[in-house]
Amino acid sequence: MEKENSGSFEYMGRSFSELSVNDDSSAFSDCNSDRSGEFQTASSQNRRLLLACAAENSDDLICQLVSGLESCSIDEQKQAAMEIRLLAKNKPNDRFKIAKAGAIKPLISLILSSDSQLQEYGVTAILNLSLCDENKELIASSGAIKPLVRALKTGTSTAKENAACALLRLSQMEENKVAIGRSGAIPMLINLLATGAFRGKKDAATALYSLCSVKENKIRAVQAGIMKPLVELMADFGSNMVDKSAFVLSLLITVPEAKTAVVEEAGIPVLVEIVEVGSQRQKEIAVSILLQICEDNLVFRAMVTREGAIPPLVALTQSGTNRAKQKAETLIDLLRQPRSGNAAVGRTSDVSG
Repeated sequence: MEKENSGSFEYMGRSFSELSVNDDSSAFSDCNSDRSGEFQTASSQNRRLLLACAAENSDDLICQLVSGLESCSIDEQKQAAMEIRLLAKNKPNDRFKIAKAGAIKPLISLILSSDSQLQEYGVTAILNLSLCDENKELIASSGAIKPLVRALKTGTSTAKENAACALLRLSQMEENKVAIGRSGAIPMLINLLATGAFRGKKDAATALYSLCSVKENKIRAVQAGIMKPLVELMADFGSNMVDKSAFVLSLLITVPEAKTAVVEEAGIPVLVEIVEVGSQRQKEIAVSILLQICEDNLVFRAMVTREGAIPPLVALTQSGTNRAKQKAETLIDLLRQPRSGNAAVGRTSDVSG
């Protein structure tokens, strides 16, 4: 597995590829647990009784619930999955106990159910159990990745969002990133990024950011069409997705396929606009991406110049962060170099402005 480090993209003293999805300085927030509300079929009193029972004798309760997951009755399976989901959400100390009691494999089986509600409960229980770091390896080795990808394709909107979060949690183990990428997750995450509600878009972007620290996943994402939704989201300042999309692009842009793809999706005008009117962080990310696009390609440099990039870049050298100033100065120097004699022109002459 080859993990790339995009060292030229830095924020707050660290390269973007080294930022944790848990880090408050990044554009991302972690999936701390399912945020889809409590169970509609469980009253507040019942929830209180369940949690009180768990507090008194969680081991016996957990064994009963795990047994219920393997019941022949769908209703009993739903009830057991709901209660495991609730315990795992609200009782962090029980997460490892639940996994150790044998809940993982029957929950994975529920994710494969044709009953959409049962699938959703299984996905969400797995997500909440994955919040315990000690459970991640067991969840992955028990075969959860492909069923979670299936839920991304066929599940309810809540199941899709929670499946994206669960895959994010599993991808925090480096050895899982390639397996998740090869399982077909990336096209499904891109679809959620493009078509999901805000929470789905955010969860998909965060999962893709984690997965795309691996080179083969970057290429896979570009081939699956990630540039179109990324550029659209970066162009929409009201989407609250500009930073997240730009961070994902900052990882992808280290592979040549991404540079061509972002140009073909009209990404240069969007990046120039961000340099002109974006926030300080957005400007810093955008200028860094433009610098990578232009560093060895005269055609792309000419396109950036034609978009009127130099005036906002000059302004950024006066008012940006120290790193943004440095990047802007370097990019201005590149754009002002004579435009002749570069082999990159021949390689990219099929890309028009």
